[in-house]
Amino acid sequence: MHSLLVPVIAIDGPSASGKGTVAQRVATALGFHYLDSGALYRLAALAAGRAGAAWDDENAVANVAQTLDVRFVGEHILLNDIDVSTAIRTEAIGVGASKVAAFAQVRAALLERQRAFAQVPGLVADGRDMGSVVFPQAALKVFLTASAHVRAERRYKQLIARGETADLEAITADLEARDARDRARTVAPLMQLPDAHLLETSDLGVEEAVAQVLTWWQAANHR
Repeated sequence: MHSLLVPVIAIDGPSASGKGTVAQRVATALGFHYLDSGALYRLAALAAGRAGAAWDDENAVANVAQTLDVRFVGEHILLNDIDVSTAIRTEAIGVGASKVAAFAQVRAALLERQRAFAQVPGLVADGRDMGSVVFPQAALKVFLTASAHVRAERRYKQLIARGETADLEAITADLEARDARDRARTVAPLMQLPDAHLLETSDLGVEEAVAQVLTWWQAANHR
């Protein structure tokens, strides 16, 4: 079914704001499909690295992005039939994803792949430009954010929980640099749209954030 006929909730926001967790839970609550657009850019960065393409080589990375052999199976992400669910979540790949996402050719290569996720009964998509570029006609747009300090602490705890070493100051600096890069890029910069609801989660738990999005969704459907 054409994506415009499928209800879409677009949740955008900066790195480590919690938008992925919130989007997943909203999708589950509504029985909708879920798109983690950031995973596609992480996959492009990972695949480019494995193919020997430098992250600052736009043409090379775009070529890799166009031919990604990716499958989403439940909570697992397969690249060339190899489970890379953990590999794409490293800090290094996160940095790479932010760099390759700044390229117009890479974004163009992944655009239709993202739109294809809009299938009945509906879709919850999270990323940086879900409401502005990928699904501009989304029925509900949310800009989910939190302070850099809170986001850094969340990322720090995630890494420690996975048994990885982490430095809070370094993570904070990386997030701030990533925010600046995402907002400054000429193609699909990170920003809150005029028609997007602002959801500040610095002092909110996941369940509270999910409940707020669901409330907005119910209101949007009863206009």
